[in-house]
Amino acid sequence: MSLKLTAMEHSMYISFQLRKNKINAQGLAPINMRITLDQKRSEFSTHRYVSPAAWDNNAKRPKGNSDDIIILNNYLDGLKNMIQKQFNILESLGKPITIDTLRAKLTGDTEKKYSLLYIFEHHNNEMKQRVNFDIAPGTYKHYQTSFRRLASFIKFQFGKNDILLEELKYAFITKYEVYLKNEHRCNQNTTTKYLVQLKKIINLAIINEWIDRDPFMKHQCTYKPTERGYLTPEELFKLESKEIKLPRLQKVRDIFVFCCYTGFAQVDVEALTPSDVSTGIDGEKWIIINRKKTYGRSPIPLLPQALAIINKYKDDPETLAKKTLLPVNSNQRMNGYLKEIGDITGITKNLTMHLARHTFATTVTLANGVPIETVSKMLGHSSIKTTQIYSKVVDTKISNDMKALKEKINPVQKIKKVM
Repeated sequence: MSLKLTAMEHSMYISFQLRKNKINAQGLAPINMRITLDQKRSEFSTHRYVSPAAWDNNAKRPKGNSDDIIILNNYLDGLKNMIQKQFNILESLGKPITIDTLRAKLTGDTEKKYSLLYIFEHHNNEMKQRVNFDIAPGTYKHYQTSFRRLASFIKFQFGKNDILLEELKYAFITKYEVYLKNEHRCNQNTTTKYLVQLKKIINLAIINEWIDRDPFMKHQCTYKPTERGYLTPEELFKLESKEIKLPRLQKVRDIFVFCCYTGFAQVDVEALTPSDVSTGIDGEKWIIINRKKTYGRSPIPLLPQALAIINKYKDDPETLAKKTLLPVNSNQRMNGYLKEIGDITGITKNLTMHLARHTFATTVTLANGVPIETVSKMLGHSSIKTTQIYSKVVDTKISNDMKALKEKINPVQKIKKVM
């Protein structure tokens, strides 16, 4: 008589623990997986680290919505699912289930080798889910283009569809840089943009310990300083005062001027509604929004010129139908009409909606002594370094400051001569 033995019932519980007593030089603590099998407990390293500030002690999980945290949580879920699957297989086969057998599965599969485009694609898929929440559509589009550029380079350089992270070396970065400039005719700043986006993907791999070394370690991603075009006070006055009879061009001119006095980009002015206009801390009319691109808070007191344009179009049929503050067309159409306005006004500069934003930063604010910190806040910049690009081109401000300095110095010099 034979006796068929079946696996006895087991109970298993899996959780994650943060070893706060093992914080490394980067201020990160290791995450351990704790497996409790039939009331016997054991911990194993997940080979992953996280800042103690990003750890939810109640949920026993990293917290937050950043790319790094999302990828880390996905990885931990994968480990947990792997152990659960192994537990189910062993139980269904009637084989012994021990901590050691489960651990063997864990250590065997964590050596998975990751590839560059796989990680990049995963990053972009996660980013897509966040579009219109904390990621601008344009940002996602840029990363999609960056992915395609990188994929074409790997095919061109290595004849492969992907490359393992462990194969990345410094030469990969320099060859990619040359490829972008030679094959795609990218200028220095566009090339740097692609390299910075690639560096972000590499940093994700480093944080997750999928790669041992940083191929960017000795590489400098440098942007070439560029001068931003803008209208001079004379050109702005000419544009404002020019009589334009065609209603469609008059509207576009007015919206362009509105942006010259508020600093709004096309995407921001297009989304404005009457409810965005409120009474500020000084009792005057303000517009306070979060910028579409940077999500930075942008408080802007309305100058008389901007307020006059709002009042002019408050009862316009188009604004009433769209429930917007101004009758704004698409960026392509606006820029097309601006070329016509340039011909009518005799302004030879390439009039675009972004030129209006530059004009606000230079001619309207910085050139008139508005502190750069204030301008940066109104433009919604996340870093004052971005605003400093504008401050380098305001020669009139430099001239006025030096004239004021001469007036202060001259009396002192005269006194010295008398003595």
